[in-house]
Amino acid sequence: MFISLIADYGTGDPAFSEVTQRLLTDIPQAQINLLSVPPFSTLATGFWIAQLGLNPGPAERLIYHNCAPRQDDPEARQNNEGEGLTYALLNNGVKVVGVNAGFTLSFIKHHAQVLQIVNVSRGGSQFRSRDVFPPAAAAIAHGDLSLLGEILKPDQIPDVPSDRVAWVDGYGNIKTTISADSLTLEPESKVVIRIGDVVSDAIYSDGSFRVPEGTLAFAPGSSGWSIDGAETRWMELFLRGGSAWERFGKPRVNQKVAQIG
Repeated sequence: MFISLIADYGTGDPAFSEVTQRLLTDIPQAQINLLSVPPFSTLATGFWIAQLGLNPGPAERLIYHNCAPRQDDPEARQNNEGEGLTYALLNNGVKVVGVNAGFTLSFIKHHAQVLQIVNVSRGGSQFRSRDVFPPAAAAIAHGDLSLLGEILKPDQIPDVPSDRVAWVDGYGNIKTTISADSLTLEPESKVVIRIGDVVSDAIYSDGSFRVPEGTLAFAPGSSGWSIDGAETRWMELFLRGGSAWERFGKPRVNQKVAQIG
């Protein structure tokens, strides 16, 4: 079993080690890969659930995710209660277990054959992903679906916003939630992009490296997936020889991206 553990604990945070230990208690032969997203960023969590889950990988895969801003109820919390645990079975057989919060399920909601609530406590610990959820995730990984409850419908889950920063990679490339097929631009045409208070000229390209050094490209990036011949590709801002992230003043994930010209 290959497990992708996606959470907002922070890069190098020992919380990853604690959760890994709990998962390995009930899935001792698992190989676990860790991925840290920004604090409370359900958009980045959902983006990576889809990117890892909908693309080719090991046959036996579980994505275990935790990004729970506890924003479903503004009132004071009783017993550390937060958003509930859910299970999704993707059409390719990948199992996804984690908290339904914000956009965590938005990218996969139309690519799942099963979307259900998992009947476990919503409270009981400040650290539910370590203390409450791992036994349920392990049971599901082993094929025990006895904890599954109410069916979730796609319309109960928010749509992916079409104008946000989804991720910034290690090279400073800005991955967005702008779908490549939503644009009708001619290759090498000039566009103007705004992120926050920063505006920059860019060149629309159908391949990021087909622009000169020092040029900001707005192009279909490396993120996306192909399902039954239908391709999803997300637009990316790429500064050849530099950092698009720095060019735009180091924007945060979930910040709005606008094409203004």
